[in-house]
Amino acid sequence: MLFSLLLYIACIFIFGGFSAPIMASESSQSANIKASDMINLKKNECYGCHGAYQKKTENDDAHDFSCSNCHGGDPASKSQQGAHAGLIAQPAHPKSMLQTCGPCHLEQVTGVSQSVHASLSKEVNQVRAAFGAAFGAKNELAGLTHIPIYDTPETPLALADDLLRRLCLRCHLYSSGDPYPLVGHGTGCAACHFNFNAGAPATHSFLATPDDKQCLQCHYGNWVGADYHGRYEHDFNEEYRTPYITKDPIVRPYGIEYHQLVPDIHQQKGLICVDCHTGAELMDTQKTATILCQDCHAQQRLETSLPANVSQHEGRYLLFSKGTKRKHDIPLMHHSAHTIAPNDEITCQACHAQWAFNDTGTHLLRNDTNEHDAFWKLTTQGSWEVEKILTYNLNSNASDDIPPTMRDKINGEEKKGIWHQGYTMRRWETIQLGRDEKGRIAVMRPVLDLHLSWIDETRKVRFDAVPAMPPTNAPNPPSSSAQGLRPYTPHTTGSAGIFYRQRLQKFYREEAENK
Repeated sequence: MLFSLLLYIACIFIFGGFSAPIMASESSQSANIKASDMINLKKNECYGCHGAYQKKTENDDAHDFSCSNCHGGDPASKSQQGAHAGLIAQPAHPKSMLQTCGPCHLEQVTGVSQSVHASLSKEVNQVRAAFGAAFGAKNELAGLTHIPIYDTPETPLALADDLLRRLCLRCHLYSSGDPYPLVGHGTGCAACHFNFNAGAPATHSFLATPDDKQCLQCHYGNWVGADYHGRYEHDFNEEYRTPYITKDPIVRPYGIEYHQLVPDIHQQKGLICVDCHTGAELMDTQKTATILCQDCHAQQRLETSLPANVSQHEGRYLLFSKGTKRKHDIPLMHHSAHTIAPNDEITCQACHAQWAFNDTGTHLLRNDTNEHDAFWKLTTQGSWEVEKILTYNLNSNASDDIPPTMRDKINGEEKKGIWHQGYTMRRWETIQLGRDEKGRIAVMRPVLDLHLSWIDETRKVRFDAVPAMPPTNAPNPPSSSAQGLRPYTPHTTGSAGIFYRQRLQKFYREEAENK
């Protein structure tokens, strides 16, 4: 049966965000709002009814003003209906952030709207191009909010768009994520600057500097961020997760158990994500360049320009970590290999990555039927919606099965059909090398080794394992792109050790054989 052939299926999680046109349309509205007008309102007027939440909603000093400043409503009203008129439940949401956060943080809000970290246009367009979208900047979407909506996909590209909107883009600034204990988070500004526990704000004190907990609310699973902490997600099948599996979601804080591998050396020393990925970079990628390994570890670079959190003292270079709140000695590159093979020929991680994500054969099936028996060992797939439907419908004798629907994670609308996911094989120990768009030797991962299928509600197979294909008109495509391999930077840095030569020799030998 087709179901039995599609037991291993999977998806890539892609962060999303919003695009500049949404923000620009509201800029004139908020330009006349003064920050001082927001501060000078009567405080604590909401606690007459919401006194039980007073301690939980205490603000930090910079935001110590009335609830209504951000949440709106009419605190002077004596009725619930009047007090809640115009209430903004999520004031930091992208649709509201310019109005609520913009009066004090206009530059940051405007910058975020233009950032790749928010729109994820690169990832969205990469997947769409693999399933037939026209290649080139003029044909690319500005971000996830521009992905077309289809009730009945007629092409592989349309099916990929449905996949992106309903499964892959579960974690972005428009969405609060799946309600797993360490995944649920705020929307918009609050996604990074609020501390959430079990899907709810722990306090109303804003975090000026997010720590790794906030980053991992989206960067979990087999994606960059989780590897920094040495985490490699288990396979979905119960038999491959034993003996460590559990049905209790509380001890599966990210939805799936994970293997604990060796963390990145920077993480072992106490550095957190924002020590390298600064707020300026994350919130406005058009203005701020990404920091490179050489910026801290190449003495020639340091003698020319010091990164913001690096200082020089008595011939030593020191990095001040926002995580440990102390200064760390920076080791400089001295090995002859760094002279023989400069960064324009080979990336740092080609030698220094300790392990890498290799999820081979990512199969994805949209199932519009209510038949799930073939997935009884795959009820845990990293998606709260899918887990809830499969767990209930496969274990209940009731006739009221949960219908097979999933929300559009961008506009919130329910759509028929659920997306199953799994993998042919998940491994980490073999690091694959290839050449990136610049011709450099780089670590590769099969991130586009995708296969899409769809069975409609009449059990008709609309698409059967349609593979992703590299764009034929892309300039300088990476090597091995036909296998879905794309260059990436594993955050598993460590000493190159004794095996980096063997890794490179194997690559050169295979490259020569394939010419």
